[in-house]
Amino acid sequence: MFTRENSLPTFPHISFNKFPNPCFLLSVLVIFLLTLSNGVEAAASTNKVTNIGAIIDVSTRIGKEEKTAMEIAVQNYNNISRNHELSLHFRHPGGEPLQAVNAAEELIKEKKVEVIIGMDKWEEAALVASMGNRSQVPILSFAAPAITLPLTSLRWPFLIRMASDWSEQTRCVAALVRCYHWKKVVVIYEDDVYGGESGNLALLSEALQEVGSEIEYRLVLPPFSLLTNPKEVVQDELIKLQNDIESRVFIVLQSSLPMLTNLFREAKNMGLVGRDTAWIVANSITSFLDSMDNSVISSMEGTLGIQTYYSSSSSYKRFETEFRKIFRSQYLDEDNFHPGIQALRAYDSIGTVTKAIEKLGSNSSSPITLLNSVLESDFTGLSGKIHFKDGMLSQAPILRIANVVGKKYKELDFWLPNFGFSDTLQVEEGKGRSKNSDVGNITRGLAGPVIWPGDLNWRDPKGWAMPTNAKPLRIIVPKRTSFDKFVTFRAGKTIPEGFCIDLFNKVVEELNYPLPHEFFVHEGSYDEMVEGVRNKNA
Repeated sequence: MFTRENSLPTFPHISFNKFPNPCFLLSVLVIFLLTLSNGVEAAASTNKVTNIGAIIDVSTRIGKEEKTAMEIAVQNYNNISRNHELSLHFRHPGGEPLQAVNAAEELIKEKKVEVIIGMDKWEEAALVASMGNRSQVPILSFAAPAITLPLTSLRWPFLIRMASDWSEQTRCVAALVRCYHWKKVVVIYEDDVYGGESGNLALLSEALQEVGSEIEYRLVLPPFSLLTNPKEVVQDELIKLQNDIESRVFIVLQSSLPMLTNLFREAKNMGLVGRDTAWIVANSITSFLDSMDNSVISSMEGTLGIQTYYSSSSSYKRFETEFRKIFRSQYLDEDNFHPGIQALRAYDSIGTVTKAIEKLGSNSSSPITLLNSVLESDFTGLSGKIHFKDGMLSQAPILRIANVVGKKYKELDFWLPNFGFSDTLQVEEGKGRSKNSDVGNITRGLAGPVIWPGDLNWRDPKGWAMPTNAKPLRIIVPKRTSFDKFVTFRAGKTIPEGFCIDLFNKVVEELNYPLPHEFFVHEGSYDEMVEGVRNKNA
């Protein structure tokens, strides 16, 4: 028989803790994190990193736009690329071209960049390109020389110009001058110490000669950074112009924004931005319009500006939305958040590099293969067609004329390469309104309507005026004539009388400008009088 105690089997005593030992958990966690970290590093090590240098002056509006656009392009690429990453390194070019070279050298040696982008001034681009030659680093420049010489690509084989030369702009400017029959113009530009505008000036002079016009005067302003009293300097130069020069057609080739502000304010105060004057500004200046203070842009009313045209595609609209959001948050001192053509070119420069990289694939790339891959680019970017010939954008830009009205501007005609002015881009299908097939055949103005300085909108400006210090017109009158009723000098009088004099005075009254003149009596024969006029000693 079993007793009660022996009715159930006995087991050893086991105790269970409610939670595992903390030291045990910590050990497991450390092992897990180390394993995860090694896995991430292994995955990251498979991504190839391409270092890109950017030499951008972020103290300027254009530089701010370029920096923002390039950062957007890099971020967009890094978000979608599985095995490649871009790392962007910015440097300031400084105030001198040699400082841009120093920045490039630092990027190449310290950051190991494989390509450098930037340089809005040709003097900087040329020097950095020489550094690129020595280091075999491709250089994508936003600047190009006014005149592209045949040996440019041989001299700087690693230089790629994300820009067009000035030739198309000069043809457009000359066409405008020809449209309105202006025979003389005044060219204004801010000196850059290195004579960078000499090529532009030569191109413009040649284009004007082809349409029967000429440069009457060159107003060269000193670099703004060297002036202690820019207002006084601008005033003095404009007074000389007003006193001695007849032309009132002003073409501004190049200027910094501070100098441009002083120029137009003083010109407006002196009446040089008034009725029967005309102002034309180049593309680099028209790009300032979106970022100008209202008081400055109002002093430019009636000005015609040349700007590079770009299409508002769906890609552009997505970029614009992203750009405005970032630009607004980064630059609180800016009032306008609209991207200009420089921002689009900067964005496309990153696209040019990434497409070249993707084309090379996983193959190990050398500087030469990367350079050649970039030069073989062929795609449509935000700024237009990206295709290179002889190291420069192959397609001449489509331009558009902007007319400053009030505190904003309106867009007028297009300027199409090898065609001329048109109010539409659809000229290939015969839908456009062309006024010329070449510059010399232009006979009509813009489709308009154009608002000219001085709120002149019912006729075109003459574009000239009698200078303040102009010499009076010398009129020789014979003392003895066969017909006294035509012209004669009465005894004791210094002013001649007669039908010819009355007719002359009536014509002068109809002129809408003063015509200083003086009458001189001639004692000799008609033959002697004519000979004296011919020899300019009558």
